[in-house]
Amino acid sequence: MPKIVINEVQKKAQYYVEDLGNGITLDMVLIPGGSFMMGSPEDELERRDSESPQHSVTIQNFCMGRYPVTQAQWKAIAALPQVKIELETDPSKFKGDQRPVEQVSWYDAVEFCDRLSDHTKRQYRLPSEAEWEYACRAGTTSPFHFGETITTDVANYKGTDNEEYKWSGSYGRGPKGIYREETTPVGSFGVANTFGLYDMHGNVNEWCLDDWHENYESAPRDGSPWFDDNDNLSQKQGRAVLRGGSWFDIPESCRSAYRSNFSRVNLNLIIGFRLVCAAGRIL
Repeated sequence: MPKIVINEVQKKAQYYVEDLGNGITLDMVLIPGGSFMMGSPEDELERRDSESPQHSVTIQNFCMGRYPVTQAQWKAIAALPQVKIELETDPSKFKGDQRPVEQVSWYDAVEFCDRLSDHTKRQYRLPSEAEWEYACRAGTTSPFHFGETITTDVANYKGTDNEEYKWSGSYGRGPKGIYREETTPVGSFGVANTFGLYDMHGNVNEWCLDDWHENYESAPRDGSPWFDDNDNLSQKQGRAVLRGGSWFDIPESCRSAYRSNFSRVNLNLIIGFRLVCAAGRIL
């Protein structure tokens, strides 16, 4: 059998640290601008029609959270003054300060961004879907930023087969693995992509700003969020994009190009989020 290659790249990333108080910090990593092909090629294993057509997108510099938002970070910001809606202080099923927050709706995530923005005087928000995929890929074109496959040694996903639903715990020539059945502390696998981001594959699905679309026909080419109507976030309804896969998902659902969606009003123990901010703090 050919050797399975998982690429682990050591590279210094530019970032700044946001102090949230009481020893709690937020690392924001510079994502350099550039162009990439968004979506999956027709020969990618287990690709979905929603990942097409592939199209070139140009992204400007921005900063992104090194990790998904943690429960410690959530608690710190949930204690700040309300902007539009109330936030539950400790919503997560799987408790742990360094585990990702989950069971938060899209509106909860937007409120978190608004409170953090008011507190820091910097504009934080959810990523656009294009920004998310660009940041995840970090210059790669393979199904995962690790390479052609993935293992449960480097990511948290369902690495076992399910006979009833005919789900496979492996991807391509990759091995079967384990099923942890819960989130793991952010960054605990110690493997970042070239941009310096951790947990982009698995652990928790991550909310994006965009309205859900069945494919990329007429999608923006400038990295902006794709909305059907107005861009007033407090008035948004319907389904929003999720990216990254989770501890509950099989490996094909953790690919860089994989897209899913969920109602903005709902919450789930497989859904969290990651922050972005303008790059001015670093550049």
